[in-house]
Amino acid sequence: MSTFSVTRSRLIPAPAEAIYPLVIGFREWPKWSPWETVDPTMKRNYDGPVSGVGATYTWKGNGKAGAGAMEITEAAEPSRIAIRLEFTKPMKALNPITFTFVPEGGGTRVTWSMTGESKGMGRVFMLFMNMDKLVGGDFEKGLAQLQAAVTGKE
Repeated sequence: MSTFSVTRSRLIPAPAEAIYPLVIGFREWPKWSPWETVDPTMKRNYDGPVSGVGATYTWKGNGKAGAGAMEITEAAEPSRIAIRLEFTKPMKALNPITFTFVPEGGGTRVTWSMTGESKGMGRVFMLFMNMDKLVGGDFEKGLAQLQAAVTGKE
């Protein structure tokens, strides 16, 4: 079994209290998530609380969007959010995600991390694909869009 980790961060010129609400509630993700526009016909379902621990989001889309579920498992406002990300299509995978929000200068350093293990077909896939290169650009785009959603500019 092999493991991977993808991490990106961005200094957003806003207080954590202004950024945190856009991440802690999945209904806010369409404002900034890099994957929300991959499939315009994607089916989304929200369950549990509107935000915070226990909030869930499931999606089912085309081949590029795939299908899966996310659940907020930990929340320490306004500094940390942990999410259980489970892909069901095109490949099954469980990838924990964390967002941290650390005051820095006149803004907040937002760090987005995802880890995972490669088993079975996923391990074969990992032999040919670098997860950091595959997902890192999306994280960078998402953080830029998060900044734009908060400040009105990237």
